[in-house]
Amino acid sequence: MKKMLLASTAAALVATSAFADAHAKEVKLGIEFGFTGPIESLTGPMAAGAELAMKEVTDSGMLLDGATVTSTRADSGCIDNGLAVSGGERLIAEGINGLIGADCSGVTGAVLQNVAIPNGMVMISPSATSPGLTTMEDNGLFFRTSPSDAREGEVMAEILQERGVKSIALTYTNNDYGKGLADAIESSFKALGGEVTIVAAHEDGKADYSAEVGALASAGGDLLVVAGYLDQGGAGIIKSALDAGAWDTFGLPGGMIGENLPKTIGPDLDGSYGQIAGSQGNGIEAFTKMAADAGFDGTSPYTPESYDAAALFLLAMQAANSTDPADYKEKILEVANAPGTEIFPGELGKALELIKNGEDIDYVGASAVELIGPGESAGTYRMIEVKDGVNETIGYK
Repeated sequence: MKKMLLASTAAALVATSAFADAHAKEVKLGIEFGFTGPIESLTGPMAAGAELAMKEVTDSGMLLDGATVTSTRADSGCIDNGLAVSGGERLIAEGINGLIGADCSGVTGAVLQNVAIPNGMVMISPSATSPGLTTMEDNGLFFRTSPSDAREGEVMAEILQERGVKSIALTYTNNDYGKGLADAIESSFKALGGEVTIVAAHEDGKADYSAEVGALASAGGDLLVVAGYLDQGGAGIIKSALDAGAWDTFGLPGGMIGENLPKTIGPDLDGSYGQIAGSQGNGIEAFTKMAADAGFDGTSPYTPESYDAAALFLLAMQAANSTDPADYKEKILEVANAPGTEIFPGELGKALELIKNGEDIDYVGASAVELIGPGESAGTYRMIEVKDGVNETIGYK
């Protein structure tokens, strides 16, 4: 009997050890984007971009001696803090090792404060751009692969000046993202000598924006800048302005850039212009081809940044030889920046091998990643103009 008990105990220990080994070789990344809400047309490609990096790493077999990377998704709603926090809590309960997201700035701050910090979870957002996130106390847990709106305000002001715009009316979606971006655009445009005739908030999800447009039109301006969301309020403001004959050309910051807006508005949007985080060079070219081969659009807004967010998690885990956020968070800036061998999309297996061999890497990725300060992205911007119903890239800044 004693021998049977010992044998059973040994078998149990072997089984437990095997389970622990298998579990240790599964890395789970959460993806929390607004799969419903005012940017839902963007989040499918964003998630696909992140999952492409996970597949590339899994296929390489090089992460932590053969770990498999899986994803689990949650809906942030983009502007629904309650939904976003509950989604983040579910991801934590499912045992994620890192959180890609959130997407919109307000929900990102809510998840950071209410989920990530209490649980010591690292977040890398590809698209939360509010300047307020720069100064938020984050215990070193928050990073982003898109630049702050403080920089976008400067870029947009330069573009407006170069196009000869002397005055603008400015409307923004009434949340952290909209307010921060509007402040940056207003201050930067005024610094260059421009006039801002009015700065007015709008709410998302309304059926009628005629009152808002009436106030904006009364103030006047050469151009109406719409710092909103392309799938809800921002599109509604533009439709109403066109219907009223108030403006026929619009300034479009990042939240308004996406193929769905020209489809929604139609030919009347032609001639409108703006900018969104984006880069040129070997990285984006390689990623665009990889995405096309995988069946999605790699040029869709914040999709390259999503691939890069996932890649940074996995490279940092390799550098720390750990999937524990407390260990690998210190390695994210290290793998993202020089010195080291430059790494582009499609080279994640190579990067993991270099790290394993004790060599430095400089992750350039799809969006020319360079992290500065408290996990901020230096970033560049892709300038677009709507021509014949599509967003055409006309330069970089």
